[in-house]
Amino acid sequence: RATAARVAELAPSVAAVVSSPLSRCVATAEAVADRVGDPPVRTDDDLIECDFGIWEGRTFAEVRQGWPGELDAWLASTRVAPPQGESFTAVAERTGRAVDRLRSAYPGETVVVVSHVSPIKLVLRDALAAGDAFLHRLYLDTAGVSVLDLYPDGGVAVRLVNDTAHLANL
Repeated sequence: RATAARVAELAPSVAAVVSSPLSRCVATAEAVADRVGDPPVRTDDDLIECDFGIWEGRTFAEVRQGWPGELDAWLASTRVAPPQGESFTAVAERTGRAVDRLRSAYPGETVVVVSHVSPIKLVLRDALAAGDAFLHRLYLDTAGVSVLDLYPDGGVAVRLVNDTAHLANL
């Protein structure tokens, strides 16, 4: 609810809310939509979190201990996937497709996107024209809000990254 209120402050007019189909995102997307005037909530599979394969649910220390070589390779290249997982390059391709679809469907309009850490980091990396090291240096909180302006000529402005002020009084 606090995130929905913050989004409503930042974007009083919203054309659509698009979410990863995973339940925690959909619940947030529905709360946002309720707060900003009930635009349609759509899900998009391309906004799902990275598949970390057999590393899923493990701590970084556990991965370091069990797969030290694989972890080093993964940290060195976005083209490398965790064992039985998905590379950041693949996630960037699908999140890029989602952004392109939204730009086409809602030109000049505000769209709220509810997703996960890796897809959001990849969109921010591309928007900031940052290198791949950015992905391992940027920390994103749960329910953090980031704001991008995407212009018809292809220009991008990053207005806000990982705003969590709305969570301070919880």
